[in-house]
Amino acid sequence: MVNLLRQSVFCSLVVGMFGCSTFNYPDHGKGGMAESYQDISIENYQFSPVMPDEPLGPEHGLRFDWQLTKLHLDALIQEGARWCFPAAVVQALEKQNRIARELEGGLLLDAANDIVIQRRRLNQLEQQLDYVLSQTTCKPPQDIEALRSDLNIVADIYDLLNVDNQFAVDSAEINPKYMGHLAEAAYILRDHPSLSLVVTGHADATGTPEYNQKLAQDRAEQVKRYLNVFGITSDRVQTKSVGETLPLYEGQTPAVRLTNRRVSIEVLNANSDTSAEMGGTL
Repeated sequence: MVNLLRQSVFCSLVVGMFGCSTFNYPDHGKGGMAESYQDISIENYQFSPVMPDEPLGPEHGLRFDWQLTKLHLDALIQEGARWCFPAAVVQALEKQNRIARELEGGLLLDAANDIVIQRRRLNQLEQQLDYVLSQTTCKPPQDIEALRSDLNIVADIYDLLNVDNQFAVDSAEINPKYMGHLAEAAYILRDHPSLSLVVTGHADATGTPEYNQKLAQDRAEQVKRYLNVFGITSDRVQTKSVGETLPLYEGQTPAVRLTNRRVSIEVLNANSDTSAEMGGTL
């Protein structure tokens, strides 16, 4: 994998030297891993050249960082992550595509923070993939169509549970809109018993580390409690707390603090993901 990543970084440097400005997107419903799983990539994002007289700004550095994370993800996929951890890969692709949309829309702060999160995700995936491949070989499933269907469901649940997921100050109470998302996700999960969730609680940086650790755990447990009420058994929901240590955004404004008071959700698929924990801290 080291050699592959070196080649990827070299290619990325070439791209950075000769072009990395705006890029085009696949049509909605095309290019996603769940829809073309045998050809997993983000090749549809094409960078146009930077003109010689065009001034370089922060957005160009972020687009270069986006290209590096794309190459890292592509390398992991080629190494076998798509067969060892398909649900984790589809969620990484969701994040990669989200960063691209943020860059296209000029949301540079959002893109910068999501790139940091994506790097953590890919580093964790690389460590787990290296371990699994040292023990066994991951092979494509016999029923690709069934896997594609499962991954569409994974993507739907992931998108559903990672929006409107904020909390009030010093509170673990679920907001009404997110409660609706939990009910909808539970309805889907009841029909897909192979899927389970990792719920990670987060806090802003206004309290002590000990207090924030407990508050974040309470938030994760509250999500689990409502999922239980909606019919999802406890053994399908893992909870974790990272306190204030993984903020979505850096800063102390009220808006930033609100964004950091959240839960993050990862979806596991027992039928396809190799037995390894893809924690919800990403």
